[in-house]
Formats: sequence, structure tokens, C-alpha cells
Amino acid sequence: MIVESIDISVRNKIARFREDQPLRVLDLFAGCGGLSLGFHKSGFKIIGAVELDKEAARSHALNFHPNDVFFAQHACSRDIQKVEPAALLQQIGIADDASAAIDVIIGGPPCQAFTRVGRAKLRDINKEADAFLKDPRSQLYKRYLEYVRELAPMVILMENVPDMLNYGNVNIADLVCQDLVSYGYKCQYTLLNSVFYGIPQMRERMFLIALHESIQADIKFPLPSHYIELPQGYHGSRSVALKHMKPGVEHPHYVSPPVAKKSLTPAVSAMAALSDLPEVKSHLKKKMKRGMKPLTEEIAYKKKAQNSYQREIRTWEGFEASNTVTGNVIRLLPRDYPIFRKMKPGQQYPEAIQVAMRLLRTKLMKEIRAGGKALRKNSKRYKQLVKETVPPYDAGKFPNKWRKMEPDMPARTLMAHLGKDSYSHIHYDSSQARTISVREAARLQSFPDGFRFAGAMNSAFRQIGNAVPPLMAARLAKAIHGMIEKGTLCQMTIKTSP
Repeated sequence: MIVESIDISVRNKIARFREDQPLRVLDLFAGCGGLSLGFHKSGFKIIGAVELDKEAARSHALNFHPNDVFFAQHACSRDIQKVEPAALLQQIGIADDASAAIDVIIGGPPCQAFTRVGRAKLRDINKEADAFLKDPRSQLYKRYLEYVRELAPMVILMENVPDMLNYGNVNIADLVCQDLVSYGYKCQYTLLNSVFYGIPQMRERMFLIALHESIQADIKFPLPSHYIELPQGYHGSRSVALKHMKPGVEHPHYVSPPVAKKSLTPAVSAMAALSDLPEVKSHLKKKMKRGMKPLTEEIAYKKKAQNSYQREIRTWEGFEASNTVTGNVIRLLPRDYPIFRKMKPGQQYPEAIQVAMRLLRTKLMKEIRAGGKALRKNSKRYKQLVKETVPPYDAGKFPNKWRKMEPDMPARTLMAHLGKDSYSHIHYDSSQARTISVREAARLQSFPDGFRFAGAMNSAFRQIGNAVPPLMAARLAKAIHGMIEKGTLCQMTIKTSP
């Protein structure tokens, strides 16, 4: 009965699409709207979103429904486990029957439970080896499927971390596909790295596309447009995720990732992404104060757009920037500026500690010259200098906690942890001696300069780190639109409901 109901609803939507009506999108677990932005760029209409984080939900509304009479409802955070699809649509002003209102459902259920980092944290908290298996967030994909069942979209796009394919030796993507097939969909999933699609960031994610069987087209993931030889760590992470995968046998819905060829355009580097943005040096002159840092201050660009990536980010339709840009705020980290300045691109926390120890020795020598004798290690002054100079973390336990970006390489993966600190992305320009700003993080994630983030700095960093790169989403959206177009135009007749 469910399959028959979905079939009728989808056929009505196909008929609507053939009348040149825009495809309507609902974004679940939307965050600030990385996926939504990519689909918007590709001509889809963003109907609404479901997001639990208050600032992220407001960011989504600010950018996609700024003048809507239902803005307050769009900006309201929601727990997907507590709001039903029909009630959601009614709240945001959609009067259509629930099964008729949405053409495409997109989104990525929370990934923290699936990541190996998230699992380790849960084990540490709960002192149980399999604590991550009991994390309720790992079950939220089922709620996503309930929305699919009730709203009967033509197409589904799901995004998540690669470890979703190996969650306690269980392939969650396979389970999702099994349910979708029972609803009348055909589906495939693979791993894609955003760096191969023109984004200045090496970010590996699982993408799952499902088409209703009424759409007579094959599922095809977009082909890479750029090339780089990925660092070994990314190959290792992919190998772990794919440890149990055998395409077409035990996992019939899995397809191997498209191969990026060396003949393609070189990957977009961090410098290519950021070089036109304003320099931030006020912290070095002690002009920066502690406390909440607003994101709204406008500062003139350093220079004109230098390349096609910068031009696209600055002139993105609907999110254009003028002669100024916002979000040029950074963390106040006075102890670490000298370390940032002396670190070499590509160096990480162990090298940072070595730099700090050299700086400490220099300070101790000055003390000797000033006082005529060495400080005792248990003296108050010695301990003060250590505290003022050397970060306290164990280099053996946190080797990747810090990293200085290479100017001629794409950035490493931006994480939601940016909301707590930004040491994973120290700016490559030693003269600025700092971590990246909110706007620079947004650039590396491919958000347009006119995109607004609600909340203060920490929230904005978290929203950016959690997002799907919008340009990656746009490539997927374009591919999906092509599938729908091909799969519906080739049909001679479409049956509509009585």
C-alpha cells in the first residue's frame, strides 16, 4: 500500500516537472544550508528545512527565506524526532497535501556517531568498547526514511562520513538502500572527495542518490573536474571505510568512486581561494579584545578577484558581495602567535612544540643575561615563562591537533571542531601569525561571500565545519536534475491520479 501511494504521488510530480515547474526541495538535518545552497544554485526551490541547532536554523532562514511571511517559522529550530512531516509543512505555510508538496529530499543525518573520532570519545566517556553502537544519533537515518515514506519525493540525496559504511562492521548505507528499495526506489552510493570537484579542501564523504523507479534513468555521480595526489592519510581512511565492500556482490548498491585523471585541472589551493581576502593583523598590535566577536563588520577586499574560484565566490547569484566582505574575525591566541609565525607550512603539533621549546630557551637566555644566573625549573618565574610560551597538550596524544596550511595545496578537512578551536587550520601567511577567520573557513568550504551566518564566531565556525561544500552540492544537484530530465522526457505517457 505504501509503495502504491508513493508511486501515484511521484507520477503526479513527474507530470508537474514536465510542465516546467521548479523542483521543490526539503533539507533534513540541514545545518546552515550547504546542501540547500548547491541545489538553489542549480535551479531548485528550497521549500524548507529541519535543523536542531538554533543558530544554524536561523542561518538557513536568513539566506533562503529572508522575506518570507513565515520567516519566524523557517528560523525555528526543530527536533526531527518530534515534528511530523505534515505538521512541518503546515508550520512553514505549505497548504498542499504532504505527499504532493516535496519533489526532492536532501540531507545528512548527524555524523558524530559514525566517525571514528566520535566513537573514541564515546568510549572514553562511557568506558564501553561498543558505546558508539548505543548512540541514539546513529538511528536518526530511520527518521529520514520516515520522511521519505510520507512525502514521496522523486529523488533523495543523503550525505555522511565514509565511516557510515563500516559502523561496528555494519554498513548503514546498505540498510538505507534496502528500505528505499522496498518503497519503490533504486539507489546507489559512493565516496566522493570535494577536492576533485573544484573545492579548495580535501573532504571525503559518502553520497547516496535514490531515484523513484518511475524515473527511467540510471544513477550517475558527477565526474571529477580537478586532480591532486591525495596525502596518504586520505587513502587510509577510505580503505578503512571500504574494508568490507565488494561492489555488486554483498553490496549491490555500492559503486566505486569516479577516478580523477592527472590530465584534469590542478586542484584549487588554499592561496588561490584566500589571496584576495583582507589581511588580519590587529591581533599582533594588541588591538583585538576578548569576548564575543560580531560577524557583521565590513572590511574592503585586499585586491580584485585573482582567479575563477574567487570570482565565482564573490559573484554567486543571489549571494553577491560588494566591495567589502564580512566575517573577518579570528580567535585571540596571544601565546601562540610566535609559534604560528615560525612554523613551516605542513607542520603539525609535534613541530609546534619544538618551535615553542626553542622560543622558551631564547626567553630563558634573556633571563640569564638580565639576572646573571639560570632560573630554577621549580621557580615561579620559570613556570610562568613555560605557561606563556609552551602549549600544554601531549604531542604524542595530539599529533594532529595543530596544522599550518600549505599555500600551494588545498586545505585539509574542516571539522565542526572549528567551533571550539581553529588550530587545525593555521594560516599559511606567517606575517599574519594566526588561525583562519570565519570568512576564510567559509571560502575553503566554498560558501559565497554574501552568505550570512547567524550567531557569533564559535557558532559560525561550527556551522561551516558541519556543512556540505555548496559547490560540491551544486555538482550533485546538476547531475540529479539531468537524471530527472532524462528519466521523464523519455516517457511517452504519465498516469496521474484520478
